[in-house]
Amino acid sequence: MRTVWTMGFVAAAALSFCFPDFIVFRFTQATIWAIALLGLVLLCGISGQFSFAQAALYGVGGYSAAMIGTHTPLSVYWGLPAALLMGYAAGWGLGRIAGGHSLWTQALVTYAFAIAFPQLLRWRLIEQWTGGVQGLYLDFPTPPGGISADRWNFFMALALLALGVWLAGNMIASRSGRALMAARDNDLAAFAQGIRVEQVRATISGIAGAYLALAGCLSSYQYGYVGPTGYNFALSVQMLFGLVIGGMHSPAGAIVGGLFLQFFPDLLAGFGKGLSGLLYAVLLIAAMVLMPTGIVGAVKRIFLHLPRLTGEAGRGKAPREI
Repeated sequence: MRTVWTMGFVAAAALSFCFPDFIVFRFTQATIWAIALLGLVLLCGISGQFSFAQAALYGVGGYSAAMIGTHTPLSVYWGLPAALLMGYAAGWGLGRIAGGHSLWTQALVTYAFAIAFPQLLRWRLIEQWTGGVQGLYLDFPTPPGGISADRWNFFMALALLALGVWLAGNMIASRSGRALMAARDNDLAAFAQGIRVEQVRATISGIAGAYLALAGCLSSYQYGYVGPTGYNFALSVQMLFGLVIGGMHSPAGAIVGGLFLQFFPDLLAGFGKGLSGLLYAVLLIAAMVLMPTGIVGAVKRIFLHLPRLTGEAGRGKAPREI
């Protein structure tokens, strides 16, 4: 599987030279979505927690890069490590507060953070740093090698996605991942086995915050602007939709969800503004009912049952219902 993943990322990088910059720009945004959803896979799928704070954590990364590029002599590339640190700190703090409580409490705490974050950016005491309602603009440096800025952003996002998938896969398969899933399935039994439930939940919440902030930083590089209106509550809900549709229990679900968030609305745009929104909602509800484990989970289930179905068909028996 590592070979398959490597070939997939190399093929994606090579195919980018076959498309114009505006198509590469859109695939860059899909890659950024996938990085953000990787954090939600770890937080919601593997750890079993719930969050509405993803838009705010996304904004933490974007503003980290913008403030470094605007108010310091440092290169905007320093926004990447700054976003990781700030995202981890914010996510860890939320996990420490809400990780030991029920899903309802987690939803309320993270919802409050998501609502407060855009207002905080407009606060008069710090608006000289955040730009207030006007936001901040970034001057992205000239990419090396003479390639276009869109293609350079795609390569950077793709490389970070590959690294993020590798780290997430190793984390899920490790002892820490098993501890997270044990706490997800039964926190009392996990505590009886010596697992510090609140600590591991706070840690994975911090790691998820780092993923989301990294995605927000890359998004600020791509658009060259950050503003408080871009990190509203609707963005949090949109990410949850992508997580559920793609599949919340594996890194592959994050990639499928990222592609879904970027390209699926375009398929419905031809139906008109009002009707496309209604159809989008109906299809999302149908997908969540018919595919509770997402697209990746449905595909895995089909492949798991395929040998049994072909074997029964080969012996002349009618295949059983799945």
